[in-house]
Amino acid sequence: MRIMGIHLNRRSFIRWKIYIDRARMYIGYISFVMIAFMFLNDLKDQTIRTFLDENKWITYPVMMVVFLLFSLILGRLDTKLGLRKEEMRNAAVENPVTMEILENIKEINEKLNSK
Repeated sequence: MRIMGIHLNRRSFIRWKIYIDRARMYIGYISFVMIAFMFLNDLKDQTIRTFLDENKWITYPVMMVVFLLFSLILGRLDTKLGLRKEEMRNAAVENPVTMEILENIKEINEKLNSK
């Protein structure tokens, strides 16, 4: 099926879904940064507020670097604790294609071991 010159089928739908998921990830980064700036702008302590207003060209870039470092530390911690691996393992169990591949591998191993 074609709509406005774009071929639509299951494969193209999945490809576009992946593009949207990737874009959502980047939008999440932007949202996180915007929330950090909103937090800084909403500070009520007059001393901190004055400092931020007088040093915007220093504090905001520093906050961006701190945000990046914090994100890297969280990512490293996630990797160290194995959260991503476990998440992928659970997702694989729910994936019928992966389970079919694993069953085929088990059958092949059983045939090889029985010889």
